[in-house]
Amino acid sequence: MAKDKPETLHGRILDEFSRKIVDGTWPPGFLLPKETELATQYGVSRMTMNKVLTRLASDGFVIRRKRSGTVVAQPRAESAVLAINNIGEEVAALGRRYKWALLSSENRTGNSQDRRLLSLNEDEPGENALFLQGLHYSNDEPFCLETRVINSALVPDALSVDFQAEVPGTWLLKTMPWTKARHHVRAINVSGRDATLLELPAGAACLEMLRRTQIEDNWVTCARLLYPGEAHQLIAEFDGKVGV
Repeated sequence: MAKDKPETLHGRILDEFSRKIVDGTWPPGFLLPKETELATQYGVSRMTMNKVLTRLASDGFVIRRKRSGTVVAQPRAESAVLAINNIGEEVAALGRRYKWALLSSENRTGNSQDRRLLSLNEDEPGENALFLQGLHYSNDEPFCLETRVINSALVPDALSVDFQAEVPGTWLLKTMPWTKARHHVRAINVSGRDATLLELPAGAACLEMLRRTQIEDNWVTCARLLYPGEAHQLIAEFDGKVGV
């Protein structure tokens, strides 16, 4: 019996916390007390409370961040798998404030690391490609880390754009109509600088979307969009007339 007690207590606390989130007692953005404080309040070990919070995070109820602690998660953003979405509109659809922050901008020759990160072909990006990296924010919290290269030979106007003020993806959607697009989506565990920029612990689950657009056989841009896994999900709708 003694062996089962921690499991029962863990489940009771988990149910209580889940109920408070679902019924709105703890609304989206609510900051939970520190793990040590919760453990003391409920008379359990810190390990048991960590287990509860970890389960809540894996189920999408809370977000655990290094600096800001554990907060109740907002409703997840949704992206259509086959659509080229405006990230600012994704954030606005959640009723949250959107902000873009440019981290770096370089016009240079690509290297093997660029090709590996962005899934480029061996002969890409060539000379004078514009490399950009920035963060999309939702209510001042990192929402998506964007790493992008633009074919400046095909899109020379990009070199004169102030991408601190202009969101690269939005600008490209308005100015460079594409004829082909490819998406590659996978789940990854974030680490290193990516984890730091997204304010996530090393090993946290993220959704990585690699996106490539072309005009005929010429590539326009390749982007890597990295979303915290608990804050994003993909949807797809299919017409019954489409074959399998």
